[in-house]
Amino acid sequence: MPSEKFKLAVLVSGRGSNLQAIIDSIEKNNLAAEISLILSNEPDSYALQRGKKHGLESVFLNPKNFPSRDDYEKQMIELLQTKSIDLVCLAGFMRILGKEFIEAFSGKIINIHPSLLPAFPGLNVQEKALEHGAKFSGCTVHFVNEEVDDGAIILQAIVPILDEDDVQSLSDRILEQEHITYSEAIRLIIEDNLEFYGRRVIRKTRGN
Repeated sequence: MPSEKFKLAVLVSGRGSNLQAIIDSIEKNNLAAEISLILSNEPDSYALQRGKKHGLESVFLNPKNFPSRDDYEKQMIELLQTKSIDLVCLAGFMRILGKEFIEAFSGKIINIHPSLLPAFPGLNVQEKALEHGAKFSGCTVHFVNEEVDDGAIILQAIVPILDEDDVQSLSDRILEQEHITYSEAIRLIIEDNLEFYGRRVIRKTRGN
């Protein structure tokens, strides 16, 4: 008997390449999910065009129409709750989420960050890694809590930093891994294949 698909909301602000990777994974039947809502705080976000191209509901919600961040996030919460969202995926969403939103979807919000957390949280992380002389960088998929880039880590992918790298070349190679790692993390959540030991997140079943 077919079961109802796992419902995703993807929050975006920019070009949406990670959104596209999730869409592609779903269309290739690698993810047993559907994207029920794409939500952006930017009217010109190319991610909205990507969503519409695939027939997905893609909404610009203007923060300027609300008197405060709390009011804006209440509207976000309402929109997502009407869709019975199972998981909120941040994909280049350039707003820090407040306590009320995080509590409304407690344990159901994930983000992808272009460094190996806890190293280099925040912005401009490839530049920071190069300036620091790091030999490896990568990406991290993590749960979202009230601290920026601080939630429990689900998956990481390692990218070596080459001697000839600049910010753009390193960013491009990390992004390739983001597209793979984000969908894999979503799949583990859909399959309920994670166990929690404090901050440690471990797969229930181990691959060979």
